[in-house]
Amino acid sequence: MDPSDTHLLKLRAQDFVTSLVLILVSVFFLWQTSLLPFFNTSVAGVDSAKWYNSAAIVPYGIFGALLLMSVGLIVRSITDGGLKFLIDASGLHIDRQEALRLAAISIILLSYIFALVPRVDFIICSAVLITALIWGFHQSTRPRMIGSALSVMFAGLYALVSNFPQSDWQKNHDDDWVTLAVWVGLTVWMHISTRTSSTAPAVVKVTPWLSIFAPLILVISMAFGFRQNVPNRGGLLFSQIEYTYYVKIRPLWQGTN
Repeated sequence: MDPSDTHLLKLRAQDFVTSLVLILVSVFFLWQTSLLPFFNTSVAGVDSAKWYNSAAIVPYGIFGALLLMSVGLIVRSITDGGLKFLIDASGLHIDRQEALRLAAISIILLSYIFALVPRVDFIICSAVLITALIWGFHQSTRPRMIGSALSVMFAGLYALVSNFPQSDWQKNHDDDWVTLAVWVGLTVWMHISTRTSSTAPAVVKVTPWLSIFAPLILVISMAFGFRQNVPNRGGLLFSQIEYTYYVKIRPLWQGTN
């Protein structure tokens, strides 16, 4: 077998294992989201909100999309022979590189879900997540994977330790600033690592914009379009967006300003 074919099959086998982990994570959090009120949002027998105001919409959207992408990844892996390669004696061997890849992805997702999302501005922590996943695993090199995982874990641990009690979540924005600094550090590292090449990879040019505008559009559409709760409304960026919308923009078309 051609070495390039073997390398491709090995990548597809890794994709199969990764997609299994992501499917389990997606199913678990979709199950947890199903415990939130959706169609029957009432308090003391009085209908308090419509279905589109339910706090379950954002988790359904995020983990539903993650589940669909994971299913697509596992289908592609099977179609390209990744499962067959994994079943073979050579495919069953999980080398250090693959183990490191799975461990890094797990650290990033756990830090994001359990530490960052409940405490840090959604736009900022999602920007860190997107940057870490794209840059850290674009070529699956050890320094990138380790550096990305440690960066997200550092931001998550700081947020978890400094603002653990619920009553302290919105006391200040120190964890927002730390996470923002982590995103800046990852972005600068990404550009410095590629500045010696004659042509920067497209991923370097797209990632900073994608990491900011994707969560920004999502949170704005959910908060002001569907008028539903978003994680940590008092976050560094979203609190300013919400203030500008309700105090500066909304009164303009209501004729109250």
